Parts: sequence; structure tokens; C-alpha cells
Amino acid sequence: MIENPAGVVAVLAGIATFFFTLEKRLNWKVFSIFPPLLFIYAVPVVTTNLGLTPSKNPAYDALKLYALPAFLVLMLIDIDVKSAVRVMGKGILVMLIASVGVVVGGVIAYAAVHRFMEPGAWKIFATLSGSWIGGTGNMAAVAGAYELDEQGAGFGLAVLADNLVYVIWLPILLGSKAYAKAFARFTKVDPNRVAEMEKAAAEIETKSTDVKMLDLLTLLFVAATCVWIATALSEILPPLPPVISQGTWKVLVVTVLGVSLSFTPLRRIPGTHAIAMAIVYVFVAGMGARSSIDNLGDAPAFLAGAYLWIFIHGAFCLFAARLFRVDVATAAIASAANIGGAASAPIVAAHHNEALVPTSILMSLIGYAVGNFLAILLAQLCLMIT
Repeated sequence: MIENPAGVVAVLAGIATFFFTLEKRLNWKVFSIFPPLLFIYAVPVVTTNLGLTPSKNPAYDALKLYALPAFLVLMLIDIDVKSAVRVMGKGILVMLIASVGVVVGGVIAYAAVHRFMEPGAWKIFATLSGSWIGGTGNMAAVAGAYELDEQGAGFGLAVLADNLVYVIWLPILLGSKAYAKAFARFTKVDPNRVAEMEKAAAEIETKSTDVKMLDLLTLLFVAATCVWIATALSEILPPLPPVISQGTWKVLVVTVLGVSLSFTPLRRIPGTHAIAMAIVYVFVAGMGARSSIDNLGDAPAFLAGAYLWIFIHGAFCLFAARLFRVDVATAAIASAANIGGAASAPIVAAHHNEALVPTSILMSLIGYAVGNFLAILLAQLCLMIT
């Protein structure tokens, strides 16, 4: 067994590197169905149960205490609300209503299936809602806040449902392009809307990709300072168990700090997104290493609830599209920005309208900003049902 913390981190980073390298170089079709995230989580589960990696180690504690909140700061600094609103207009409201649909759908799904699951299932629903409102980072943040990695296979169920449901949902979003005219009649969209979006999208300012040493030092300083502040405040703010714990306060405070910094010139510093995603994938691998294979019997009930959940979200998307009179591309991108996050929204955008690819990423980042708050709200609502 590898016990040295440096060795543990090396193994976790190596696993993440291995599967992203496979995806990039071999282009296997399996990764279009089951993305690297699933393997990055699952392989450490196997290595721990085989005794190759430890279930407890100081490296895991360091990842949760310092790396995860640092990731949140770096991820949220990237948000450009003004540009997203300028291009998508009412499409932002569609996405936000779709996010509410995730909360409502999650509560209804929980009410339908929680009696067939183990106690504490509300944490799994909150974790998956973090992914479906924001992305992988929100899912990891919510799971970390509720210590889901120490309670059986809960995080694994959220990852599994996330992928198995999106296998069905992504083709629906892509296929909706074929019904663009019928959708436009249904929503009574302005015929000039698409042209106006393309014009606004062409004016978006892109960040430099040339990362300098000063950029990295600045990001390190900012992330460490925010983690320091969030940790100090989380120790002062009163816990409201079982939903609001010290870890939950830390996630919420660091989210507020990160979103606030996105309105400053720090947003233009290059390299933030790449560094943030590298951190979160190592963290996800660490969650896999700490998890057990208990509670896998909850999978059928949770998956059934997840499919009910996603179609409620879809109903909210249709309602919002009709209410705000937007085109099918906007509605599809809004849903993808929620359910698929920054990894999948550009795929949907490219299929519908390549000019909207940069905007789809901005919309996903807005989902990152609200994901933690709405996931914790969903947790509270599920507890009220219990």
C-alpha cells in the first residue's frame, strides 16, 4: 500500500492524466458515452479495495481543506456575466429557470424514490443537482461539503447517474436542431434573434492563452487568500445541522468570494480554468479512493428518480423558452449549460450554431456560480420531505 502523501497524490494525478491522454490520443468512442470523469473516480475505488491505495491519508484531507476551495475560486473568477447577457439576452433567464427546474425535479424525484434508498439519500440528490446546475466542480464541492466520500458509494451513484442520464439527454438536445422551425412557431421567436446573437458573439473579448509566471503567482495569492478567509469565517459562522455544516459554510463563502472577484480585472488573467479543472479531477480521484462499495443497492431507485428528474427539467426548459420567446439553439444550450456543464455545452452549441460556442461556456460558468447555493437549497427541501 502507498502511504506517503506525495505518493498518493502522484497516483491520483497519474490516473487522471492517463484517462485524459487516452481520450485525446486514441479518441475511443467509449469516452463519448462514459467520459474520463467516470473512470477517474472508479479506478481509485478499485485500487483502494485491492489494498493498493489507502482509504485514509493526509493527502485526502489536504485536497478537501485547501485544493477544493482553491479550485472554486479559480473556476468562478472566469465568469463573465456581462458578455453572456449581452449575447444570450433572455437566454440567461431560460437557463436560470431551467436551474430551478433541476431543483423542483430533484425534490419530486426524491419524494418518489427516497423510501427505497438508505437514509441520507438527500446528500446524493444534492450532489447530483450540483452537477446538473453547474458542473463537475459543483458536484465535487457539494459532495465534499457533506463528506459523501466517507459514506459508501453515494458519490459514485451521482457520477453514474450523471453519465447514464446524459447519454439519453445529449442526443435529445442535439436532435432538437431538426425541429428548429416548429420550435420557433411554438415559442413565437423574433426572426432576427439568431442574427443578433451571432453579431454580439463576434464582439466577445477573448482571454490570452499566454500564461506568465506573474499570472500564476497572482492566482496562487488570490486563491490562498480566499481559502484563508473562507476557512476563518466558516469557523465563526454557526452551523445549522444537518444541511449547513462548517464545510458547507466554507463552500458558500468561497463561492461568494470567487463570484465577486469575477467582476474585477482578475478575470482576464489566463490559465484559471485549466488549473481549476486539473485540481478538481485530482480531487475526484481522491474521493474515489476514500469511498467504499456499500449502498450500491440504491442504484436502481436513484437512476429511476434521475430519469424522472431530467424530464421535469426539460419541461421547465420548454416553459421558459415559450415564456421568453427564444429559439431552439438557445433553449438547448441553456439545458446543456446546466446538465452537461462547460464540457458539453460547447458541443451542443457547435451543433446548433458555432458562433455561440464561446457564449455557451460563459453560460456554464454562470451555472457554476449558482450551483452550490441551489444544491444546498435542494438538500434542505429534501430533508423537509423526509
